[in-house]
Amino acid sequence: MPRLETPRLILRPPEYSDAPAFARHLSDYEVAKNLASVPHPYALADAQGFVSRVSAARARGESFAFAVLFKEDLAVLGCCGLDLRAGIFDLGYWIGRPYWGMGIATEAARRVASFAFNSLRADRLSAGWFTDNPVSGRVLSKLGFAPAGVMPYSCRARGSEVACNRMALSREGFGRAMAA
Repeated sequence: MPRLETPRLILRPPEYSDAPAFARHLSDYEVAKNLASVPHPYALADAQGFVSRVSAARARGESFAFAVLFKEDLAVLGCCGLDLRAGIFDLGYWIGRPYWGMGIATEAARRVASFAFNSLRADRLSAGWFTDNPVSGRVLSKLGFAPAGVMPYSCRARGSEVACNRMALSREGFGRAMAA
């Protein structure tokens, strides 16, 4: 699995040494409530299980998760990745609350989308954002994602279904967005 870079970030496969930072960031309800499969509260064992699952899924070619780190100090900021669902890669990401508003999600997601189109040869990507998290919608719009409908989506942290804006991105749409 390759290590990806941007001007500020290193994106590499999650390691067990990342689990304490993942647990710290994802135990924040404000982060967890915006993710479908993350429980709340979120413990170290949850983070360790995540690393095990994504490592096995990566070996099968079904998932490509990347820990997001600052190049400057190697602080673990969050995670960004792709999960194969019904033949299409679904892009997902989260960034710890101390790092919100710095453009990190956009920078990481842009690099992972580029990896999907250029290295995995994906024709299109899907993604989603809960309707009460418009910041995530702006991240996806910057990458060229277009609306594909609204549907209820289960959120473990909230213990309920939440309205989710589903989005789609073609290779051509990504190229146009990156050229703009």
